[in-house]
Amino acid sequence: MSKITVIAKLTAVDGKGPELETALDELCVAAQEETGLEIYSAHRDTADANVYWFFEMYTGDDAWAAHGKGDAMKAAMGAFGSLLAGRPELHMLTPVAAKGLDI
Repeated sequence: MSKITVIAKLTAVDGKGPELETALDELCVAAQEETGLEIYSAHRDTADANVYWFFEMYTGDDAWAAHGKGDAMKAAMGAFGSLLAGRPELHMLTPVAAKGLDI
């Protein structure tokens, strides 16, 4: 089974970045309990303070599917509704080389 990596781009509504960061932190804490979710990290873009990037790594398709259906993600999507300027942009990837990651 191949691991799955995801890069997600989230754009905050102007002035909502601090609230979005709080929601992202809560989501990362809740995600610690997810089996098969190996890396889940949020990052603010240095060129645009309204843009946030997620880097995610899953053990495979089952872990990715479980994440999308989990209670933490459902709660986050409810909290994100008024904070995002649009839908998250997802990029699905297959890792091929890394330093510091077991791929």
